[in-house]
Amino acid sequence: MTASPLTTTPEKLGELAYQTLRRMILHKALRSGGPVVEGRLAEELNISRTPMREALLRLEGEGLLARAGARSYSVRFVGAQEYFQAMKVRELLEAEAIGLAIGKIDKKQIQQLIKKIKALRSGQQEQEHWQVDDQVHTMMARASGNDVLARMIEVVRTNSRLFELSTPFNRIEEDRAEHLAILEAYAADDADAARNAVRTHLQNLRRFVVDRLSEGSGV
Repeated sequence: MTASPLTTTPEKLGELAYQTLRRMILHKALRSGGPVVEGRLAEELNISRTPMREALLRLEGEGLLARAGARSYSVRFVGAQEYFQAMKVRELLEAEAIGLAIGKIDKKQIQQLIKKIKALRSGQQEQEHWQVDDQVHTMMARASGNDVLARMIEVVRTNSRLFELSTPFNRIEEDRAEHLAILEAYAADDADAARNAVRTHLQNLRRFVVDRLSEGSGV
């Protein structure tokens, strides 16, 4: 017999709310600086307020949310200075991680991800782009074999993800080419090329933001 949703434990509901909200923030369904109201989200996700409150507190503790009132939060705002600092740290950490990860990921998994990226179209949903971005960067960090390094990368990637221009990044085609370069260097077991591909990708992201800011797009 299928279990009724009513039998779901509070702990599981809290974890479900946490994972759902975290994904919404990182995939930009909830935008940086935007309001996060406990009651409204509980209704939208059909989750009672107690597990929702626990999830919000966890996300506040992780620095993804900032308290805006007794029962409301906002997605933490990350300005340009913090973004550029985070991207420089990412460049150092992720280049190190991919070098350590060489030879540790099944080549079939790499080829499957290459196919997935090649199948992406520029008109696809922004969330699909972020999902692929997560797969590429998280895979390498976790395969590094250094748990502390992987955790540090996760934190700094989250901080950089919270930064937004006033208009979307619109770098799907460029990101696709750069992610493919990273994966193809990795598949060839070329650690130097893989490190350089990661550095190039992150440097290009920084340059793109600088250009957009200089054009007056703002944050």
